[in-house]
Amino acid sequence: MKILIAATPLTGHVNPLLAIGRAAAARGDTVRVLTDPVFRAKVEAAGLGFAPYADNDSAGFLETTLPPGPERFRSEFQRRFIDPMPVQTAALRAQIAEDAPDVIVAGSMFLGVLPLLLDRAPRPPIVTANISFLFLERPDHAPIGLGLPPARDPSELARYAALKAGMDAAFANPVRAYADAQLARLGAAPLPASLPHAVVVLPDLFLQPTVPGFEYDYGTLPPGVRFIGLLQPPAPPAPLPDWWPELERANADNKPVVLVTQGTLANADFGALVEPTLAALADRDDLLVLATTGGRPVEALRGPIPANTRVARFLPFRELLPRVSVLVTNGGYGSVSQALSNGVPIVSAGLTEDKAEVNARIGWSGVGLNLATNAPGVDALRDAVARVLGEPGFRQRAMALQEAFAARDAMAGILGAIDALVRSGPAHNSGTAVPMARSA
Repeated sequence: MKILIAATPLTGHVNPLLAIGRAAAARGDTVRVLTDPVFRAKVEAAGLGFAPYADNDSAGFLETTLPPGPERFRSEFQRRFIDPMPVQTAALRAQIAEDAPDVIVAGSMFLGVLPLLLDRAPRPPIVTANISFLFLERPDHAPIGLGLPPARDPSELARYAALKAGMDAAFANPVRAYADAQLARLGAAPLPASLPHAVVVLPDLFLQPTVPGFEYDYGTLPPGVRFIGLLQPPAPPAPLPDWWPELERANADNKPVVLVTQGTLANADFGALVEPTLAALADRDDLLVLATTGGRPVEALRGPIPANTRVARFLPFRELLPRVSVLVTNGGYGSVSQALSNGVPIVSAGLTEDKAEVNARIGWSGVGLNLATNAPGVDALRDAVARVLGEPGFRQRAMALQEAFAARDAMAGILGAIDALVRSGPAHNSGTAVPMARSA
C-alpha cells in the first residue's frame, strides 16, 4: 500500500515515525514522509521517500519573553503546534491529490490532520502515533499537565476539580479557542472537546506506545486507542565509546551502573540534572556512573568529571540499557519507555514539556522515584539513587513492566492494525459523539 507519514519536525517526534516507515517499507509498502526539509537527510537515510513542507521553525520555538508559567506554556504550544496547521493541512491535501495514499500515519502533535478529521469529505484513513503519555481527559477530573496521580479520596477529587478549573481558564480553554479560530480560517468545524482529548479520539486509530501498567485507568477507552508496547526508534550508527570495556567489567563484577541523561531537548543547562547527579555520586566508588550530553559537546559539562564517571555525546541505548542498574532522567517519554522495557528502575526530576505527567506515572506505577522538581538537590539525588538501588521493589516493578512490554510486538501490532483499518475504511469520527472518560 501507499503510506504517507506526517511528522512534526522535532527529533523525538520524527524518530518513532521513521521506525514505522522502515518496517512498512521492509514488507514492500511505498512510504513517503512529510516533514520539514531539515529532516530530509534523515528520512532518505532510512530509505523512505521525502515530501517537504516549510515549518518556519515554529516546531522548535521556545518562548523567551515570558516568565515560566501557564502563559508561557500556552504561547509555546500555540506557536509550536497550532500555528503550523494551515501549511501542514495544505501539504497533506496536496499529497493526497498527487499520490492518493491508502493511509496517513501522523504524529500526535501534527495538528494539520485535524481539518481532515473534522471534514466529511472523502479522505484516507488517519492513524495517529503518540509520542507521549495518554492525554485523555481524566475520570478524576485532574487537569492535564500538572503531574497529579489518580485521586484517592473525595478531598483530592475536590482539589483536582478546583485545579482543573484554574488550568482550563489559564491554558486549556484559550488553546481550544485558538485552535478553533485556526480551524475556522481553514473552513473546518470547531473541536468537539479539549484539544488534547480531541487529538486522541478523532483519528480512526490512536497508537499509544506503552503498556497498560504504565497508564492510569481511564475507564472505558475510546474504540480507536491501542496500546502497542515499545515503539523502538531507529538506532543511528555510532561507535561504542572507548570506555565500553569498563562497562563490561562492571557488569561482570556486579558493580551497579547508573545512567544519567537530560535527553536531546531540555538539555541546554546541565546544571538542572546531569551535573548535580555526577556531584551526588562522585564519592561512590562502588558505582560506575555514565552520562550522555544528548549531542552537545562533552565540554559543555561544567566542573571536573568525577573519577567514577564516563561521558559521551551519544550512547547506544539499545545496547546500554540492559547493562544499567538505575536511570536518572528528566522524564523524556522515549527514554523512560526504553528503560522500562529493559526492567530498569528510574529516578526522575523534570516538570517541563510533558515531563511532569511522565514522571508522575513513574512514581505512581512504583518503577522509581519522582522528585517532582526541575532542580533536584545533590542530597536528594544521592538519597534517591541509593534508595532505588537498595530497595528491590523498584526493580521488581520495573521487571514486571518489562514482561508486559515483551508480550507486545509493537511493529506487528501497528502494521496489523493499519492493514485492518485500510480494509475497513475511515470512521469519519467528526460525525459521531466524542467519547469522554468515565466519571470517577
